[in-house]
Amino acid sequence: MKPIHTKLLMRGVWEGIPQAVFIYTPLCGTCAAARRMLEIAEHLLPENTLFEMNIHDIPDLVQQFKISSVPAVMLFDGEQDVPKMIYRMSSVEHLLNEIRKAVLK
Repeated sequence: MKPIHTKLLMRGVWEGIPQAVFIYTPLCGTCAAARRMLEIAEHLLPENTLFEMNIHDIPDLVQQFKISSVPAVMLFDGEQDVPKMIYRMSSVEHLLNEIRKAVLK
């Protein structure tokens, strides 16, 4: 997963580019487990589909999109400005299916 800055993320949203963004905090154990699952899923997705952002670096986005906890995945489908949020990281298969439904229409 590549880090993405707020400006690049929002530019992609405005241009209608589907993308998935993993929201984490560095000292979160659950975030580390979610990261491992997403790293596996990433190998089965096209390049430049999955990005990451540290929640401490994006206070404006936290308020704008009402991010309530970490780990989280924001799914932008390219059609709407408001992402679908995933907070439950139950399995690689679940995450992969959710990302594919939103991003790879």
